[in-house]
Amino acid sequence: MLALVGPTASGKTRVGVALARALGGEVVSADARQVYRYMDIGTAKPTREERALAKHHILDVVDPDEDYSAGHYASDASTAIDSVLERNRVPILVGGSGLYLKAALDGFSPLPRTPKTVRERLLDEAKGDPAGIYHRLREVDPATAGRLHANDTKRIVRALEVFELTGTPLSVFHAQPAKRRMTWRVEWFGLGMDRALLYRRIEERVDRMIAAGLVDEVRELKRRGYGPGLNALNTFGYREVFSYLDGELDLAGTAAQIKTGTRRYAKRQLTWFRKERRVTWVNAGPNDAPDAILKHLDTH
Repeated sequence: MLALVGPTASGKTRVGVALARALGGEVVSADARQVYRYMDIGTAKPTREERALAKHHILDVVDPDEDYSAGHYASDASTAIDSVLERNRVPILVGGSGLYLKAALDGFSPLPRTPKTVRERLLDEAKGDPAGIYHRLREVDPATAGRLHANDTKRIVRALEVFELTGTPLSVFHAQPAKRRMTWRVEWFGLGMDRALLYRRIEERVDRMIAAGLVDEVRELKRRGYGPGLNALNTFGYREVFSYLDGELDLAGTAAQIKTGTRRYAKRQLTWFRKERRVTWVNAGPNDAPDAILKHLDTH
């Protein structure tokens, strides 16, 4: 099967659909935000037309306030990939979440699923006494506390959740060998692009998202009771629009901040994937990349 990676706005969705059609395949999404329902525009989910051209898996799996981790993704991806293979089709993993891809293809250290009540209680405690909750983590899991900033509430709470539910420090789980689920043979391809061109594509896409109704999408999320405090929504493209709806930003400032956040994310993605030696980089635009990848497959 194939894994197609690269930074946001590099054209992965379009290339993935083209490859699926050429190879008789199906797309298995590897995007950490597209798993959430009601978040379509801000996550650049495949359009209805793209989904009609190629079957997609692992989209709209959970609501924004539900817990979903790399471990959950690894399990869902394993099920999806096996189902595609059983039908003699080609699974094509497409996405920019390096952690999710690594969990699915290389294995993961199993962690407990956290009841919402436990997480909410710890988050409330963190709001009331952020220094105290960090001190608690230092006492029960000094190794994890040592690699986290005292203000990194999200990860501090997660580490405390694990300890509270299992009695075992998170650092012990991370030290365990990864649990492997599969023995698939994978060809990795990355979409490379000149940095200036990528940033221009990011800016154009943000403008399209706003024109397509991103503000209305966030307004509907807010109406459903979802807010920027949720992990799913405390991310670029959504937290800025929540600030706009609260009167803290104007629309121009909102767009500018989303563009900045997206560029930073793309830079982190490139740093992650450049370290992955299995990736064959394709320096071609979305229109030419499918043919370049197919040619590589034919000659190797």
